[in-house]
Amino acid sequence: MNKAFTKETDNDADDDGADGAAPSLPAGSKNYITPAGYARLRDELLQLMDEERPKVVEAVHWAAKNGDRSENGDYLYGKKRLREIDRRIRFLTKRLEIAEVTDPSVHHGSDQIFFGATVRYVDETGGDERTITILGIDEADSAQSQVSWISPIARALLKSREGDVVKLVTPGGAHEVEILSVSYPAPRPVAD
Repeated sequence: MNKAFTKETDNDADDDGADGAAPSLPAGSKNYITPAGYARLRDELLQLMDEERPKVVEAVHWAAKNGDRSENGDYLYGKKRLREIDRRIRFLTKRLEIAEVTDPSVHHGSDQIFFGATVRYVDETGGDERTITILGIDEADSAQSQVSWISPIARALLKSREGDVVKLVTPGGAHEVEILSVSYPAPRPVAD
């Protein structure tokens, strides 16, 4: 059958994972996110809707007027990019609707670990010292030493205190982790 008569879907094999979606939330849990993370997602959504999508629509419209669409690279690429943008817009819209904005600065000065904490710990098995920040699944970036609050290390550390030793279960076996320090961002001054 000619490809022109096949139905395009949002689940095309070549588009899987194109939006870089975060993992799904565990059933019944909330989508915790910091105010800064929420603002970044909202800004990305607005940029896609107000700037990038209109430019791509215009390019696709221009390319469609240039004749045979089956061999028109601008048209084919534009349609594919439009699907990617629309998929990301849907994803961001859904995530922002269910987001539970939580300000970690309310715990400033506390030595107990909650969402938003920056934790310095040492793995007593290997002696490796690490520092991580516990954030929402839509904002965590492992390259920046940020972990999702649903990650195994975060779940092991949550509600512990500075000086505690907690058990971390990994595929490589169980480890004991000692919490060296806990910190939170300072509260932002309230504007009058």
